[in-house]
Amino acid sequence: MRPLIGISCCVKAFGVFATPNHAASGTYVRAVMGPIGGLPVLLPAAGADIVAELVPRLDGLILTGSRSNVWPGHYEGPDHAPGTPEDQERDATTLPLIRATVAAGVPLLAICRGMQELNVALGGSLDQRIQDLPGRMDHSTPSDQPISAVRTGKAHAVRLAEGGRLAAMLGVGGEIPVNSLHNQGVRRLAPRLRVEALAPDGTIEAVSAPDAPGFLLGVQWHPEYDWEQDLRSRRIFEVFGEACDGWAAQRRAKAPKLQSDLQVAAE
Repeated sequence: MRPLIGISCCVKAFGVFATPNHAASGTYVRAVMGPIGGLPVLLPAAGADIVAELVPRLDGLILTGSRSNVWPGHYEGPDHAPGTPEDQERDATTLPLIRATVAAGVPLLAICRGMQELNVALGGSLDQRIQDLPGRMDHSTPSDQPISAVRTGKAHAVRLAEGGRLAAMLGVGGEIPVNSLHNQGVRRLAPRLRVEALAPDGTIEAVSAPDAPGFLLGVQWHPEYDWEQDLRSRRIFEVFGEACDGWAAQRRAKAPKLQSDLQVAAE
C-alpha cells in the first residue's frame, strides 16, 4: 500500500455565492502521485479537534503554500496591512497539527506558507512584508502575472548551509536557483529549527529540525511547480517519499499489536 500523505487545505470562496470551500492546488496532488509515490488526502481546515485522530493515520504531511498569511496574533506581531489575506481557520488547524506531527515523528514537508506556519508553531515569528525592509529584496511575484514561466520560474539563488541536511539531500553545495512567490518570511527563527539555506539578502529560505524524531524540512520556494524539469526539486519530494515509506512500514508493523491490544481491552 502506498503511504497516506496529508495535504493541508485553505478555506476559499468559490462560485457566484462565494461559498467557503476547502481546497489545495493540484500541483501538490500531482507531486504526491508522482515522485513521492503516495496516496494524497486533502485535510480540511476543520480546527484542532481533528488533530488527535488524524495524526496516527498519516504517513506524511505536506503543508502547502497559499496567498493567505498567518494571522499575526499567533506570534504577537502587528496587525496586517488592510487587504492582506488571512485564513484563521487554516491557522487553527495547521498550527496544532504541526506540533502533533513533529512530536509523533510523522514526516513533514513544509512549503512557502507552510514553512512560515512551521516556524510560528514552534515558537518563531514572521516579517510580514520583506520588500518593505531596508536592504531586502522583493520576494513576491504578482499572482496575476499572466505568463506562467515568469510567475513560477527561477527568481534568485539561495546559498545552502555547508554540512546541512538539505545540501546532503541534494548532493550539492554552494548555491541553487529557486522560484519566489512570498511576501512574508522568517523573522525570529524558532528555537528548534536550523537554517538550511539563505537568500542573497539574508532571508531564511529553508529550515530543518535536528532534534525532530522524524523527517522535517521547510522550504520557502515551490518545488511542486517544476519537479518534472528540475532534478533538485524532484529530489526533495523523493527523499520525503522515502521517509514516508519508512514511516508507513513502521505503522503497518505496529498494527497487528495494536489490533491485539484493542481486542484484549474489549474482552
